[in-house]
This record gives sequence, structure tokens and C-alpha cells, in this order.
Amino acid sequence: MAMIDEPLYPIAVLIDELKNEDIQLRLNSIRRLSTIARALGEERTRKELIPFLSENNDDDDEVLLAMAEELGVFIPYVGGVEHANVLLPPLETLCTVEETCVRDKAVESLCRIGAQMREQDLVEYFIPLVKRLAAGEWFTARVSSCGLFHIAYPSAPEALKTELRAIYSQLCQDDMPMVRRSAATNLGKFAATVEAPHLKVDIMSMFDDLTQDDQDSVRLLAVEGCAALGKLLEPQDCVAHILPVIVNFSQDKSWRVRYMVANQLYELCEAVGPEPTRSDLVPAYVRLLRDNEAEVRIAAAGKVTKFCRILNPELAIQHILPCVKELSTDSSQHVRSALASVIMGMAPVLGKDATIEQLLPIFLSLLKDEFPDVRLNIISKLDQVNQVIGIDLLSQSLLPAIVELAEDRHWRVRLAIIEYIPLLASQLGVGFFDDKLGALCMQWLKDKVYSIRDAAANNVKRLAEEFGPDWAMQHIVPQVLDMINNPHYLYRMTILHAISLLAPVMGSDITCSKLLPVVINASKDRVPNIKFNVAKVLQSLVPIVEQSVVEKTIRPCLVELSEDPDVDVRFFATQALESSNQVMMS
Repeated sequence: MAMIDEPLYPIAVLIDELKNEDIQLRLNSIRRLSTIARALGEERTRKELIPFLSENNDDDDEVLLAMAEELGVFIPYVGGVEHANVLLPPLETLCTVEETCVRDKAVESLCRIGAQMREQDLVEYFIPLVKRLAAGEWFTARVSSCGLFHIAYPSAPEALKTELRAIYSQLCQDDMPMVRRSAATNLGKFAATVEAPHLKVDIMSMFDDLTQDDQDSVRLLAVEGCAALGKLLEPQDCVAHILPVIVNFSQDKSWRVRYMVANQLYELCEAVGPEPTRSDLVPAYVRLLRDNEAEVRIAAAGKVTKFCRILNPELAIQHILPCVKELSTDSSQHVRSALASVIMGMAPVLGKDATIEQLLPIFLSLLKDEFPDVRLNIISKLDQVNQVIGIDLLSQSLLPAIVELAEDRHWRVRLAIIEYIPLLASQLGVGFFDDKLGALCMQWLKDKVYSIRDAAANNVKRLAEEFGPDWAMQHIVPQVLDMINNPHYLYRMTILHAISLLAPVMGSDITCSKLLPVVINASKDRVPNIKFNVAKVLQSLVPIVEQSVVEKTIRPCLVELSEDPDVDVRFFATQALESSNQVMMS
């Protein structure tokens, strides 16, 4: 009897758990659907489990979401592609619920299943489902249907294709804005499956309806459709149908639509081609750069370099540069920040002369901006300008500003400058570096902010790599080692960190003669934090120095530290001793 009852057991447990008041139990049983389906076998899954799920309208969105997700990968458990249609009814129900994320997941799962279904099954089961949803009484069903047309359309016979196009056209004119929004969002996907003659006639008339919608939320989704449709149409059709729409949208009364145009402009330019861009879209872009809404200016400013690449330098200088000058003194700091993050990329587009004459003054004004993010965005892209105007000019005009920023009160600005110093050093050369920037690098090792001190230690190491051990021995090592006597233990710790970074670059001889004595001396420090950092540094020096030095100098020091009264010092000293033993053995 137990043998007969056994297959019934999983479904009984599932049913009990799915009716349980505890949401976690209901969720767990849904997430275990695949296990239960395997236990039941394909036939019983089709005949018992799926119908049960279709009837089980749980009121909790979390459970429904999990069910919509699980059903999307359920084809193998119902007997493969030939039985995929049994999964459609429960998902169709989920497409009509109120919660958006459940509907979206159900549509996603239906698309996944539809993509694997056989053509005759799509015609027999999937297309009728799409039509039922599109004619649904509740707007939720109609919203969901819009996301399924691109799966249903390709395999439909000619008469059905005409019907599907007519239904989609009705959805584009639905009374509910939510349905029209969904139709606008999915128009590009649907258009990609429609044949060229119908694309020009049917799809473009739907598109025209959406672009003239009285709701700005629908119109702004139609902006995305411009780029998608532009890629499908022939260039001349694109200029005739899409270009006027973009130009109108760039003057739309709703700032959200104008923002969307500014955001998508580069993709729209690619769709219409270079010539129409120069003649029609440059004036539209200039309008967006001067828009009275800051959000629109931010989006437009962020695209300025990409847009200039499409134009020739003369057009960029004539039309775009005056706007850039205005934006560099914009009242909104976010506009200036967006501009600062891309303006450096304009230098290669405009060429050397225009960069020196027109762009350099703008860079300088942004480098002195009161808002730290603006300054940061300029600093991090300096190398793009250097390639165009050369280091001499760059250093003369920008170096005073960089020195000023090195002492900026915002630590993130100081951090950006430090990270840029090795690159600057390699470009400026050793002589220039010693004169102007050497003292700054030492000053950062005594900064009040830990991140700055840490970055400064790394900076010292990268400079030693760039200019070589001899230069470092002359210009860096003595100053660094002097700081080990600083009264504040945090600064002494920074120096220990710097020594551990410098040692591999400087090599065994300098490490033994100059760096190691300082570390050994620091092991007598009264602060435990210094002592256990000494243990860590000594551990890192073991592979660098010769074995005799380890035996005579490093190990005795570690043994002494391993008997320290402080537990942390003992721990790290013991760890370093074990590590040194392994190194010696290997």
C-alpha cells in the first residue's frame, strides 16, 4: 500500500504547503516545483500539477512572482517542446494580475516558452492566447499582450498576421495610457519581425499615433522607438519619417520627453545618418544644450563629445563650442559636472589649435570650480588633453591648478590627484617632477585622512618604479625614513607600510642597508599597533633579503616580538615566524 501511495505524497505535501498560512512555506514549495515535477513524472505533471497551479490563485505577489519564474523553465518537466502548450494557461492567468513585476515575469516566461514552441503549436495555442489577452476586459491583460506579439507574429499565416497588426494598432490607441505605454515600449521588438512593406505603412502609422499622444509618458517611450525603428528603415525613409519626429520631440512641451531625446540623441543620429545630423539635428541639439530645464542640460552635456565626433571640427567649433562655454558656468553644479566628465574627449576632435584657444580656458575654469565632483572629473581625464596639446603647454596652464587641488579640503579630490601623479610624472619627466611635485608627495604621507596616506604610500612605490631605484634612493627614501620618528603613531604606521611597498622595488642591498634597520628599530616602539605592523613588514621582507640576513636580523627580532605582552603582537610575530620557516624550507 505504501508503494502505491508514495507518488501521491509530493503533490499532497505541495497542496498542503501551498494552502499554508505561512508565506515562507508557500514560497518554498513553489521554488521546489521542479523537484516535485520530477517526482511526479511528466504525465502527472501535465495532468495534475499544472491544472492545480492554474486554479491556485494565491493572493501573495511574492508567491505568484516565484511561480511565473519557475514555469518559464518548465518545458523539460512536462515532456518537452511538444507538450509546452500546457504551461500557457497558468501563465495567462498571471498576465492579468495587478502587480506589475508578476505580469512582467509571466510575459518573460511566455516569451521564453513561445521561442521554443513548434510552429503549429504557436498557431494553435500561443496566438489565440495573445488575442485573448489583447481583448481582455482589464487593462492588465492588454498591457501584457503587447510584449508577446514579436513571438507570435513570425509563425502566423498571412491572414493572422494582418489581424495581429490590426490588434496592435488598436492597442496603440487604447483608452488606458498604461496600455499605450506598453505598446510604445514593445513597438521596436514587434517592428523587427514585420515585413518591410507593412513596416512602412502599418508600423509607421502606429508610431505616428504614439508620437502625438497627449500623455508625455507615452511620447517619451516613443523616443526610444525612434532609434529602434531608424535601424529597421531605409536611410531615405528614416529621414522622411523619423527625423521630423525627433526635431519635434526636441521642442516638446514636456521636459521629460526632451530629456529622453537628449539621452538618446547619439543613437538617433546613428539612425538618420551623418548628413541629416549636420543639417537638422545640430540645431535641435543646440536647443537642448540651452534648455531651461537642468535635467535636460545634464543629459545633453553628457553627450557633447559623442555628438562632436559625428560632426566635422568646423561645425563643432561654430555651433557646439559656444554652448559648451555657457554650460561651463551653468548655475547647476550637476550640469557642470556632466560637462566636466566628457569635455576632455573634445580635445582630439577639435585638434590642437582649437583646444589651446577655446578649450583650455574652459578646463581651467572647471578645475577651479567650487564643486569637488566637477574638479574630479577634469583631473581624471587630463591625459586625453595631453595627447593633443603636449606636456609643456599643459604643465604651464594646468599645473598651478593641480598644486592647488593637491591641498583641496575635500579628501576625494586630493585622492584623485594622488592617483594621477604617477601618470603625470611619466609625462612631465623627472626634472620637472622634482621641482614642482616632489614635496607634495611627501606632504600626503602626513595627511589627516587614512585613504590619502595609504594612496600616498602606493604613490611613492609607483614613482620609484617609474624613475628607478637610484632616483628613489636620492629623492624619496631619505625623506620617507625621516618620518619614522613622527610623534603620532598613525604616521609611523604609514611609513612602515611605505617601506614594505618600496622594498621589492629597491632590491635586496638597499633594503638591507637602509630600510631594514629602520623596521628593526621600530620593533622597540611603545605602541603595540606599530609592533605588530613591524611583524607584518618583516614577514614581507623575508623573500627579498638573503637567507643570512633573515637568520641574523629578522628572526631574532620576530622571536622577541613573539614574547611580547600584547596578544596581537604575539599573534602576528608567530605568524611571521611560521611564514619565514616555510620560505626557508622552500
